[in-house]
Amino acid sequence: MAAYAHPEVLVENDWLAAHLTDPKVRVVEVDYDAAANYVLGHVPGAVLFDWRRDINDPVARDLLSREALEALFRRAGIEADSTIVLYGDFNNWFAAFAYWVFAYYGVSNTKLLNGGRKKWIAEDRPFTKAVPTPTPSRYTAPAPVPSLRVYLDDVRAALPKVQAGKMALVDVRGPKEFSGEVTAPAEYPTEHAQRGGHIPGAKNVPWAQAVRDDGTFKSREELEAIYGGKGITPSTPVITYCRIGERSSHTWFVLKYLLGYPDVRNYDGSWTEWGNLIRTPIERP
Repeated sequence: MAAYAHPEVLVENDWLAAHLTDPKVRVVEVDYDAAANYVLGHVPGAVLFDWRRDINDPVARDLLSREALEALFRRAGIEADSTIVLYGDFNNWFAAFAYWVFAYYGVSNTKLLNGGRKKWIAEDRPFTKAVPTPTPSRYTAPAPVPSLRVYLDDVRAALPKVQAGKMALVDVRGPKEFSGEVTAPAEYPTEHAQRGGHIPGAKNVPWAQAVRDDGTFKSREELEAIYGGKGITPSTPVITYCRIGERSSHTWFVLKYLLGYPDVRNYDGSWTEWGNLIRTPIERP
């Protein structure tokens, strides 16, 4: 069985258990709903990054600013040489989004805990309700990597290449969202769009196809079969999208790091931007 293209971006539960007291390792739980997760128990020593409050701009629909990232890392005691281990709920949806945001800001020493909260709980690993108080750091963010992100105009400009097979658009939402039958899952009613459907030429590969029942990622061979079977290969640039960019960052992580695709970018505007704008083309069955 072939190893992932970049196996160093993942850590397993045994590794984390052995490094819980390592001062060079900072564990971060990223939650959509901290009250339903972090406050009920978390990995010992883990700090909380609230996805809505900490990873996104509090007013504009945008990522947190570089200055806010520095302030966040300083509060968490993250140093330039710290190894950051991210994990979270929903099979690491929001942890993967944080990973993508940190990569966008040039942070290169980040890892995902394979299986997230789900597997840690299933293996009866230690949990605590104690909230750590890290010693603040003086973290300074490195240079951003803007090539990891695309915007509305970039996607518009890419449509001819998508239609010509020279670029792949991967819609990672569920089949009913892709077809336009629903504009948002029932559990996220505020994240809908005026119209249902998908961006013309997009291929539907739901994000969850990349993980096993225990929340861990499937093997490289299985992942290559899933994406290659839809014609999504390393030979063409790839843009991933979903509804608000969190599920698509999970697929971005799979394609870029586990399969080693050389050109993968995330469109975090996704369907809540595209599906709400006048004269953006859509496809529906």
